[in-house]
Amino acid sequence: MTKNMMIVGVGGQGSLLASKLLGHLLLTQGYDVKVSEVHGMSQRGGSVVTYVRWGDKVYSPIVDKGEADYIVSFELLEAARYLDHLKTDGKLVTSTQQIDPMPVITGAAEYPSDLVDKIKALGVDIAAVDALTLSEEAGSSKTANIVLLGCLSNYFDFDESVWIEAMEACIAPRFIDMNKKAFALGRNSK
Repeated sequence: MTKNMMIVGVGGQGSLLASKLLGHLLLTQGYDVKVSEVHGMSQRGGSVVTYVRWGDKVYSPIVDKGEADYIVSFELLEAARYLDHLKTDGKLVTSTQQIDPMPVITGAAEYPSDLVDKIKALGVDIAAVDALTLSEEAGSSKTANIVLLGCLSNYFDFDESVWIEAMEACIAPRFIDMNKKAFALGRNSK
């Protein structure tokens, strides 16, 4: 059976590393894995989507509406934007961070209020984490992606050591300790 994940956010938040790390982890666990390229404006500020699919045999990297078992969102409005891709029983792991999109910056729109409550009201299984604050506690705001993967890890049956091994394979050695701390903070946030 194939499982589907979307990683959504804003350019510059680390979605590429998160998808690479997940792909590596799933491969080491014996799954066939397809990871899409980043779709969207990957420079800082644009909406970014990456797909990760795994199972016995995966033929396409694309996740259609209503097919995502998991959505990991680095920004709250991006979580709301892609909710239609989540399965009825899917899991949403999102940062509570809010980054104003261009219409809000220019004054043409307002950032929606109470998004976490509105998403919960739809019956979505949501884990909303202050990933930015936790990442700063770990030593760098650039580890917010790893905080979110730590939270996501609670939904998987893999031993924590498997996640640590994937981090060690994908992250430069000088940043490992900080990322391990970020992972632990995210894992314990749920």
